[in-house]
Amino acid sequence: MKLKRLGHVAICVKDIDRAAEFYQSLGMELAWKDADWAYLKAGEDGLALLSPSYSQAGPHFGFVFRDRAEMEVAYNQLQANGIPVTHIHEHRDGTASFYARDPDGNGFEYLYEPI
Repeated sequence: MKLKRLGHVAICVKDIDRAAEFYQSLGMELAWKDADWAYLKAGEDGLALLSPSYSQAGPHFGFVFRDRAEMEVAYNQLQANGIPVTHIHEHRDGTASFYARDPDGNGFEYLYEPI
């Protein structure tokens, strides 16, 4: 199993518009914004802003795989080790991911990004 990089951090915010404007003022670029979440980038790294109404995932950090098969190997390894994982979700941008928690309860995402 080989990770490409630590790709993003997702945090909870009270006001998507205010938070997006703040992080843009720090030099990040707005990649997209929906009613309940926004995604900003600094180079290849990302920051997801999650509103209180966002229900798909809570605060987490995301690891990126360059190879889909590697992500699926990681998924199977986590399951084999008794670590609960969500189903693999296919995203609208061609990526795919799933979520789990570390032993201290911190959420993380394993994300496949096509090259």
